[in-house]
Amino acid sequence: MTALPPRPLPLAHGVGAQHDLPLSPFYAYAGAFTALLVSFLGLGLLWSSSRFRGDRAGRPLPAPVQRLADAPATRTALRLLGAALALLFLAHLLLGPDDPDRNPAPGALYVLLWVGLVPASLLLGPVWRLLNPLRALLSLRPPARPRPVPAAVGIRPAAAGLLLFAWLELVAPDNTSRPVLLAALAVHLAVQLLGAARHGAAWFAHADPFEVYSSLLARLSPLGRRADGRLILRSPFNGLDATPETPGLVAAVCVLLGTTAYDGLSDNPRWITTLQTSSLGPTPTATLGLLAAVALAAGCYGLCAGTLRLLNRALATPLTSFAHSLLPIALGYLVAHYFSLLAVEGPRTVMMAAGTDNAPSPAPPLGPAGLAVLQVAAIVTGHVLGVVAAHDRSVRLFPPARAVAGQLPLFALMIAYTLGGIGLLIA
Repeated sequence: MTALPPRPLPLAHGVGAQHDLPLSPFYAYAGAFTALLVSFLGLGLLWSSSRFRGDRAGRPLPAPVQRLADAPATRTALRLLGAALALLFLAHLLLGPDDPDRNPAPGALYVLLWVGLVPASLLLGPVWRLLNPLRALLSLRPPARPRPVPAAVGIRPAAAGLLLFAWLELVAPDNTSRPVLLAALAVHLAVQLLGAARHGAAWFAHADPFEVYSSLLARLSPLGRRADGRLILRSPFNGLDATPETPGLVAAVCVLLGTTAYDGLSDNPRWITTLQTSSLGPTPTATLGLLAAVALAAGCYGLCAGTLRLLNRALATPLTSFAHSLLPIALGYLVAHYFSLLAVEGPRTVMMAAGTDNAPSPAPPLGPAGLAVLQVAAIVTGHVLGVVAAHDRSVRLFPPARAVAGQLPLFALMIAYTLGGIGLLIA
């Protein structure tokens, strides 16, 4: 992950690990803009009615697979696996070497969990809901009369948790040291268990940042659940279309966008110089930078939603109606920024956990040119998928005569996000 000077930090994100990428700014910007423009025009001409059916779509998996997935023994085994991995993490954190370079606990948190949840959730669905060790702990003594989580709460607590975790990952001094990790773990456990004592296991779906993070990414998984509970294979677009318009959805997605953008910015030499020379000090300045990045992402989307409301007064919830279209963009940023981190530090963390002392980092799977292509392709693909999701929702909510015009604010927003994302890669 990106480090704050003068703090040494052994992990490095994909963007931060590669400088002077062999990437022509002209071709990167031109290619991205062309892809977005062609997709926007093509959809406007060829896609005149909504084609996505949300949680009503999908092909059911065979009955034996369904029974195996839903069997109590399978759920129990996954909970025990999650609990065992959590105990292993805690054992390394408490009893392992003081040197973060030799202790796998920081890598397990920042790489295997945070970054590893991206491919795991895309392939298998909301896996952290099944592995969450806090659910296993609560099952030992569930509350007798849990109270429902108020609908107005939504996933706002999880959005706040995602922001705090991003601060820990990107800003907090000595964030791989044992005292800092133990303090962060204590705060997380206190919030989650106190909430679960009042609201039961339902609290985790609203407040656990890792569970909500995994569930949002799983909207793009080919595996999902239909409205009737059947396990299905589906188009990721139908998974996106079924994203609940819950309070806090916009906040959670904007936190993902803003914090990942700040991660790219924080490795910029000019920003590093700003941190080193700021009269406030590196940590307060970095905190303000992180908050500003999230606020910018949210402000741009809020401006876009306000414009949509002006175009269609009948649109009751412009903020949440199109928030699902930002999820592919957030995913593209995550892939672009964290691919190298997972590919390099993931195996090293596993080797350390297996007892290989001072395990060397494996060679990156891609050279600088390959990494540059992957990063730009991930960002552009995410934005194109967002354009498709927004278009389908637009033709559903807007009158036919305004369906294309109603997308212009979103299209402008996605161009701005694309140019900003690519700019962070080549800055």
